[in-house]
Amino acid sequence: MNEFKLVSDMEPKGSQPEAIKKLVEGLKRGEKLQTLLGTTGSGKTFSMAKIIEKIQRPTLVLAHNKTLAAQLFSEFKEFFPENRVEYFVSYYDYYQPESYIPSKDQYIEKDADVNPKIEQMRLAATASVLSREDAIVVASVSCIYTVGNPTDFMSLGYEFRKEFNVNRSEILERLVDMQYERNDLSLAPGRFRVKGDTIDLIPGYYDNIIRIELFGNEIEKISEIDKITGNIIDDLDYIFVYPAKHFVIREDKRNRAIEAIKQELEETLPKLDMIEAHRLKQRTLYDIEMLEETGFCKGIENYSRHFDGRKPGEKPYCFLDYFPKDFLMFIDESHRTIPQIHGMNHGDHSRKKALIDYGFRLPSAFDNRPLTYDEFFDYMKNVIFVSATPGDYELGISKSIVEQIIRPTGLVDPPVEIRKTKGQIDDLISEINSTIARGDRVLVTTLTKRHAEELSEFLAEKEIKTRYLHAEIDTLERSEIIRHLRLRRFDVLVGINLLREGLDIPEVGFIGILDADKEGFLRDHRSLIQIIGRAARNVNSKVVLYADNITDSIKRALDETIRRRNMQIVFNKKHNITPTTIIKPIKEKIIDVKDVKHIPKKDIPNMIVDLEIEMRKAADELNFEKAIYLRDRINRLKQTIRI
Repeated sequence: MNEFKLVSDMEPKGSQPEAIKKLVEGLKRGEKLQTLLGTTGSGKTFSMAKIIEKIQRPTLVLAHNKTLAAQLFSEFKEFFPENRVEYFVSYYDYYQPESYIPSKDQYIEKDADVNPKIEQMRLAATASVLSREDAIVVASVSCIYTVGNPTDFMSLGYEFRKEFNVNRSEILERLVDMQYERNDLSLAPGRFRVKGDTIDLIPGYYDNIIRIELFGNEIEKISEIDKITGNIIDDLDYIFVYPAKHFVIREDKRNRAIEAIKQELEETLPKLDMIEAHRLKQRTLYDIEMLEETGFCKGIENYSRHFDGRKPGEKPYCFLDYFPKDFLMFIDESHRTIPQIHGMNHGDHSRKKALIDYGFRLPSAFDNRPLTYDEFFDYMKNVIFVSATPGDYELGISKSIVEQIIRPTGLVDPPVEIRKTKGQIDDLISEINSTIARGDRVLVTTLTKRHAEELSEFLAEKEIKTRYLHAEIDTLERSEIIRHLRLRRFDVLVGINLLREGLDIPEVGFIGILDADKEGFLRDHRSLIQIIGRAARNVNSKVVLYADNITDSIKRALDETIRRRNMQIVFNKKHNITPTTIIKPIKEKIIDVKDVKHIPKKDIPNMIVDLEIEMRKAADELNFEKAIYLRDRINRLKQTIRI
């Protein structure tokens, strides 16, 4: 068994040792639900890592958005370099769910842009959880949505062993059953190619090539080969290959499921009007034909109840079913994640009702759904809620509530000022200029998308390098934009609901909160505490709330901030600690940012000039692929200006 081994120069300090001790003791006593109330910058992630090392169980870390999940994934990868740390989030860069609007008689077909890299990471997470006990998976709430039956996923996997007797045809049939696609020209994850007695494949969760060499009906050699160089990395005696997709079904099960779908169709058609019945029959028979011929169809997940052999309303399989029963679960930023889980099932049911009532889907589509909260609760056997501002729900059901207020760095919560909204933009610009002058960055949070866009354009006109972080930016690109902020390619980041939980940017020296007195979801006391906490990693930082009234949320947020600030100051004096700004290395580039909506239009002409110079240089160096990429980016930027 591979054990979890935490690799770090850090040792638990401040509130960490006591918090870790209490939570580990609680888990060993069998306490199912505990809460870690930890301030921003107190090292909650490090405490989580220490708990994992002490408990030694497969672990799921649940986050409420992809940006936070990506950050946690990166941190756990650093803490556990010798163990499996995986990432499981929705693989859609763009997703338009299938829906029907009866009032307009408008059917909206499902439209999605799948990110192949994230799909590969999801499969890698699945394979790691099934094959290793030292697996940590950082996931978004997409992990409670339907995926295939773990028993089928395991049973359809194929074992390749040296000197194993098997003929080539059998191997190819098994690969096709596992949804691997034959492509002799372009090899990619989830594909294989065949040349004589040599079979090359890239598992859906892998980067390198696995080469199977046969001599007659015997596997003579198994090699792992670098996809780029073609060099042999390792000679293997054995490898187990998992399916290329989560939804894979054995042939006998598929045949039974098809019969069940036909029977449901016959039972449903008499209940519908003529048009709806014709529509449903036409669509379902087409899907059945695709299943019979290829083993797959578009929207196959809508028939998951039949493939799984479940009864109507019975709990679907989800990623949590791939874990062993005693796995450890951290619910990070639980005050946001728990409400999100509560709402998932209801929203899904509302959308599907119209599709089913009007003959676009069979009633069994209702059972392709996320878990209800009660179903999710059944998995909560070893749970630690983690938040700087836990919700009333978590505080009410937790057996233990452990505080982690004191920061090891000695950093105190930033001073917070309240200023009138009259002249707020001039005041904001003044603060931005002084912050930039001392080498720090700025976050500004607004209430509406339009306000954020207009403010970004206005600041750009004032020659302030600004970007706007909006919800339409892809997951990985969002992390890259934050990286650009840390590298000082721009100085001000404007956002709405994306500048709160989990943004770890030590360079932030000022945060401006506009419309702080507008009570609501974005300005409740928990949101304000979270936003203020983004400035708690820099010794020179401060926060300004622009408000004309002191709301109850502002008062509660300030009271809690002052309480935590005073606790830290007392601790610093007692231990002679001088606070210092956190020094955090900046990661290497993960991806190019293709999105241009976050760039103010004022800055685009200068960017086009720089990119044209770079494009010509690439062409002169005969690097035509790079030149074409830059040309396409320039065209997108020009189109943005015309719009």
